[in-house]
Amino acid sequence: MSRIDVLGGMGQTTFDDDELLGEATDEMRAEVREHLEEARSQLPTADAIWEMDAKNMLGALNGLRTALNPEDAATALRQARKQYLLGERAGACDEDDDLADDLEEVAELLATVEEAYEQVGELTSTVPQLRSDLQSVHPAAEDDADGSDSDGGEEAEA
Repeated sequence: MSRIDVLGGMGQTTFDDDELLGEATDEMRAEVREHLEEARSQLPTADAIWEMDAKNMLGALNGLRTALNPEDAATALRQARKQYLLGERAGACDEDDDLADDLEEVAELLATVEEAYEQVGELTSTVPQLRSDLQSVHPAAEDDADGSDSDGGEEAEA
């Protein structure tokens, strides 16, 4: 164990390497936990992906895609992983299985969110083209849904 004396003579401060390493380890774990908490907070809430206020399917899909956007959560998880890896290589996280489990849990959930985000993105680009194709096959059905009859006239009032 080495000691570093600062300010020599009276009023000197002594830093013990083990004490400093302990402090650095605690700080590193705290940073990992902060980044993990940030990643969790950036994941969408259950209500954000379940409840939609949209007038049509495309609006609902766009709202869902916005809610599922994983970018900020992925950035925070990346920071947590970097800090954890540094701590692990330095031996600071060797005994912290809970932290490793938490990282894995958030990473798995983020992977699911990212997959859903991509699937919704595919639907968002497919549904408008599908609607257009279906309208060309069923033009009369679209007119009936609008409240006009197929010959272009208005419905008679009773």
